[in-house]
Amino acid sequence: MAGVSGCVKYSMFTFNFLFWLCGILILALAIWVRVSSDSQEVLNSTDLSSSSYVAVNILIAVGAIIMILGFLGCCGAIKESRCMLLLFFIGLLLILLLQVAAGILGAVFKSESDRIINETLRENTQLLSTTEESAKQFQQAMVEFQKEFKCCGLINGAADWGNNFQQYPNLCECLDTQRPCTNYNGKLVYQEPCISSIRDFLVKNLIIVIGIAFGLAVIEILGLVFSMVLYCQIGNK
Repeated sequence: MAGVSGCVKYSMFTFNFLFWLCGILILALAIWVRVSSDSQEVLNSTDLSSSSYVAVNILIAVGAIIMILGFLGCCGAIKESRCMLLLFFIGLLLILLLQVAAGILGAVFKSESDRIINETLRENTQLLSTTEESAKQFQQAMVEFQKEFKCCGLINGAADWGNNFQQYPNLCECLDTQRPCTNYNGKLVYQEPCISSIRDFLVKNLIIVIGIAFGLAVIEILGLVFSMVLYCQIGNK
């Protein structure tokens, strides 16, 4: 029994040490995104800046919670503290339940989220044709996006840029003969608007997020098993 307990104990410690490192990594990355000048420009470049800040703040909170849970798990394993192990178990179980609830809500309200994305993109179309300084960062980001994904505008192609079309050199210039091109104001530009590329980009990133969430769920279940086994073994001593 002692050998098994020792095996579980050090397995639990190793698991929680890695869990704690993950928390530090998430926290450090989120804080860097929150305070770095480059990230500030990106976060402030659209009408969704407040939502972007909320997402970053949630990441900071998640990183801090994972750090605390990892610390509780490490200390509970080494000191064989049933109280710490129980707190770790409850905290981890709550996170797992929240992940499951978020996944269910995401699936249920998928059509609603698609509608919100479409409305947001249509609203942001106005930022391409305006001359206000607050829209310059978004316009520059769109210029780079168009170059990378070989598209033009958001909804209506080059027409979305309005009078700003002449303000940016080589805007939407069609350099890939394999892509559909069209003439606009005497220039050969990409015909396809960027809305489909943005949707594909979001879907690809959503798949990555789902994969990470699934991996975390597996790790969390292992943590729950390790902590409960060790908790029971300590109680049987």
